Amino acid sequence: MTTSSHYDSIFRPGLFQGQIHVVTGGGSGIGRCVAHELAALGATVVITGRTQEKLDKVAAEIREDGGQVDTAAFDIRDEEQVKAAVARIVTTHGRIHGLVNNAGGQFPAPMEMISKRGFEAVVANNLTGGFLMAREVFNQSLSKHGGGAIVNMAADMWNGMAGMAHSGAARAGMVNLTKTAAFEWARSHVRVNAVAPGWVASSGMDSYGPAMAPMILSLKDNLPMRRLGLEAEISSVICFLLSPGAAFVTGVTVAIDGGAGVNNPVWPKAPHEPAPSFNGFHRATTPKVLQGL
Repeated sequence: MTTSSHYDSIFRPGLFQGQIHVVTGGGSGIGRCVAHELAALGATVVITGRTQEKLDKVAAEIREDGGQVDTAAFDIRDEEQVKAAVARIVTTHGRIHGLVNNAGGQFPAPMEMISKRGFEAVVANNLTGGFLMAREVFNQSLSKHGGGAIVNMAADMWNGMAGMAHSGAARAGMVNLTKTAAFEWARSHVRVNAVAPGWVASSGMDSYGPAMAPMILSLKDNLPMRRLGLEAEISSVICFLLSPGAAFVTGVTVAIDGGAGVNNPVWPKAPHEPAPSFNGFHRATTPKVLQGL
């Protein structure tokens, strides 16, 4: 953890003052970081997830830092829960200005070992739930109040996603869904974009178990920038896409991957020091699997 007492955002103070932004999966990882940055920039943030205890912990952090936050515990995969939760948010706060469709999850497995149930569970987490959230936020608020912005979560799946076929399929679907929503909802002045993080040093890395540790530790060696991304480096792009500065940006997916997309397996990689990083998140913690490096 850094010595700073507040989120050190690159954006101007008060950028989202008076606005309501919903962050799904806000109880940990990238979602937690995004919620902190939005709150530090003046937004009232509504963090959602399935576990109230996790949400309460993050909400306490944000309030301790002087931010405004609310929580909503529900399952984004359940259509009726999503409808009811969004209705409660709109009733409580009046409207929604932005949605960060961050919630998701997956497990590593070779494709031939993934069951139908496991495949469908990951697709529900990473695609269907995001669709339900976007649809309800649009229908219940954005379409009625002069527009807003949605940022969806994809991933670095452009060359397939070996070891996570279910997640790769879902994330590819989210990229296409983003384009469709951007076109259809432009009439209501709603912008829809996505981000595709690469390998990020986030708490999710500790969920894969010790068998994955050697692979995780070697990830940086396969990137031109020679390091993993940080949560704050994902959050800053998301905040930009939500901001007025991105008023002419819609239907795109921004890769935040340390150059993974331009990596060349044939050309020799010259050894060099890791590229400089940005970490404005004063409450960031290093995943256990990376501690000691």
